[in-house]
Amino acid sequence: MGFASAWLERNALFPRIIQEAPDQNTEIIVIVPAFDEAGITSLLDSFAGCSHPGCRAEVIIVVNAPDNAREESLSNTLKSISAIDSWKKTKRDLFFDVHIIDGLLLKPSGWSVGLARKTGMDEAVRRYELLGKHDGIILNIDADCTVKSNYFEAVFTGMAGRPDRRACSLYFEHPLSGDDFPEAVYRSVTLYELHMRYFVRGLSYAGFPYVHHTVGSAVAIKASAYVKAGGMNRRKAGEDFWFIQKLLPAGGFFNLTSTTVYPSPRISLRVPFGTGPVISRLTESPETGLLSYNPEAFEELRLLFLMIDGLYSELPGETDFRYAELPPGIRLMISSGEWAARINEIRNNTSGKDSFRKRFFGWFNMFRIVKYLNAVHVSFFDKKPVEEGASGLLKKMGIYPDTADPAGLLHCFRLIDQKG
Repeated sequence: MGFASAWLERNALFPRIIQEAPDQNTEIIVIVPAFDEAGITSLLDSFAGCSHPGCRAEVIIVVNAPDNAREESLSNTLKSISAIDSWKKTKRDLFFDVHIIDGLLLKPSGWSVGLARKTGMDEAVRRYELLGKHDGIILNIDADCTVKSNYFEAVFTGMAGRPDRRACSLYFEHPLSGDDFPEAVYRSVTLYELHMRYFVRGLSYAGFPYVHHTVGSAVAIKASAYVKAGGMNRRKAGEDFWFIQKLLPAGGFFNLTSTTVYPSPRISLRVPFGTGPVISRLTESPETGLLSYNPEAFEELRLLFLMIDGLYSELPGETDFRYAELPPGIRLMISSGEWAARINEIRNNTSGKDSFRKRFFGWFNMFRIVKYLNAVHVSFFDKKPVEEGASGLLKKMGIYPDTADPAGLLHCFRLIDQKG
């Protein structure tokens, strides 16, 4: 029995799909969901231009289509298969092999981006099982991305032979200018990426311990960690966010900033939320801008998290008294009864401040933070234009930008993220 044979038997949706044996030196497998991706060879060209990582790699493209796919999209999906096959015939002596999983032959209905990722990642685990490599690296990327030329090399160097590193979020940047899209699209993606980075830096400022971007096209995980986390979900959107939240409590998740993924800023309505739909809305109504979180909401979280060590040291009877000192927005979401019950339960089941903090954040996790942010902006704080909120957070961090322009602010946040 290998490291994943029992798990695959219980959880994989399909038996072995790729019959060709993997190369013995394979250490990286990239999973690419592909629906309506007539230009997918641009990604393959980007891969072909990468430096050799010092190992073999595979690219598994999971071609799929949802039940409500338009005829034009289905036609483009079929064309992508032919384009990939033609591309493979013209390329020789690459350090990676390309495999196509035709999802429509495997399963004619019920496809989603989550199901496509799961199918590919499960197959990657199966191939590492054949090789006996429990720490083989599985990369996720989208078909409309390109990558920096050291993509494979940086991932292999950053993860291979490092048992303390189980999974990571890769640094990413949307293109902010060019000739491929209208100017309105570039303006819109600037606002959206600023919102994403503002949110993550807001959590960091607040003192939340798990500060990572959750972009599905920029995630890497070792096969054993994938199995331990229970595998990918089948969601139609947001599958990356939910999957990463399962990984974080186990530890070993880090930010890899030595390479870059370049996601496309294109308009897309293929999923109910995420980059494509947001860019579509912003492009159609540019005068509305993008409203984001009030920086005072992150200030409330910061005040709450500063209380944690003191909560561990308190006597049980002092917990009720401490509730009155919580920021008002926090009290809006948590009743005094729930507060006392949770804090006492956490205290009774921990033996030190470190374990108390870990258990506290197991309760007040990302899901609860998102719930708090949604609730507090309905009845307590007004949302702010993203550039105003981002500028306000920078000032709280002691950074005084010399611009209020979204692109200038985004550049500042990118530099902060690159430094970790």
